[in-house]
Parts: sequence; C-alpha cells; structure tokens
Amino acid sequence: MTHQPVNPIIPPEQSLIEYPCAFPIKVMGAHHETFIEAVVSVVIAHDPAFDASTIQRRPSSSGNYLGLTVTVTATSREQLDNIYRGLSGHPLVKYVI
Repeated sequence: MTHQPVNPIIPPEQSLIEYPCAFPIKVMGAHHETFIEAVVSVVIAHDPAFDASTIQRRPSSSGNYLGLTVTVTATSREQLDNIYRGLSGHPLVKYVI
C-alpha cells in the first residue's frame, strides 16, 4: 500500500500566497479535446467560477502533447491541493506544475 505525501499545515501568516488570488497551474497531456475537457471538469469542481476561455494552450513541437495553463481563483491551500490531486490523478494528465 502506498501513501500519498501529506503537505504540512502552513499557518496563514507563514504562507507566501495571499488568498484569494489568481493562481496559474500548468498541465501537460495528450493533444486532443477530451484532455482539455477533463482538465476543465476537474478545475471547475474546485473553482466553479473558472472561465475555460482563459486557458492558454501550447502544443509540443511534435504535436503529440498539449500544455495548458489554467489560472484559478485560489481561495485556500486546501483548494489548491485538491485541484493538484484531481489533475495529477486523472489518467489523461501526464504532468502538473
């Protein structure tokens, strides 16, 4: 049985992020529309006001992969952790930064 690493609790006064804020997340996956739809679905589950029209797209040089930058309205560390977990656990997503 494997355990996911647990992020330490960081008191708000020690956080480098002031909430709420615009927070960009980079996601890489296969270059097809279902990938984009999957990313949007995960993000909207945690940021219902997310506007999919703001996604920045960058195809790889070979065209096989697509890099997306999604900018969410971050309201807490917990919310960001949940977005990262949702994205990195999705089968169409290769990397999340």
